[in-house]
Amino acid sequence: MTTSTKQSPRSDKPTPIPDGWLEIGTIVGAHGLQGEMRIYPTSDFPERFEQAGERWLLAPNSDTPQSTQLEGGWFQPGKGLFVIKLAKVNYRDQAEALRKWRLVVPESDRPPLEADEYHVADLIGLRVIDQATGQAIGVVSDVLPAGNDLLQVTLDAPKNPKNPHALIPFVPEIVPVVDLEQGIVEIAPPPGLLDT
Repeated sequence: MTTSTKQSPRSDKPTPIPDGWLEIGTIVGAHGLQGEMRIYPTSDFPERFEQAGERWLLAPNSDTPQSTQLEGGWFQPGKGLFVIKLAKVNYRDQAEALRKWRLVVPESDRPPLEADEYHVADLIGLRVIDQATGQAIGVVSDVLPAGNDLLQVTLDAPKNPKNPHALIPFVPEIVPVVDLEQGIVEIAPPPGLLDT
């Protein structure tokens, strides 16, 4: 299973994305001297970073996206980052000033998904149910990128109060049912998966 949008790794809580917008990446620093910048993708669609066109920048602590033009970009192998070039950003210090800004697009710009693909925003908040017992386990609170994406589930009754989360591999064998209409995810956890 794949997801179309991921959450970026942050220790501090960022300003929420305004209604009607989707985060596709976070600028993590400058690249070179010509205004290029490295961006951590929170989208599984590389064309969002490689194909020129209009994108929007969202400053930290702002709720108003600003239009910009993406001139192009490329994937940086081994680092999981894209290097992008935005119009009117021609020097390293300009790129560095955009560190922690987020790249966003309108929700209406969602690409079509395959049958086993989901937008992360649609998964967050789904109730997690044990398929075998019908017991409520918790709520999906994040989706973490890994070899296979991981559903971070905030447990209803954590065995360890210091760690109220479980990580569930987002693969068909363990997550056989995602029902967006009902607002649930059914899991078939192997023994020990929920013992945190």
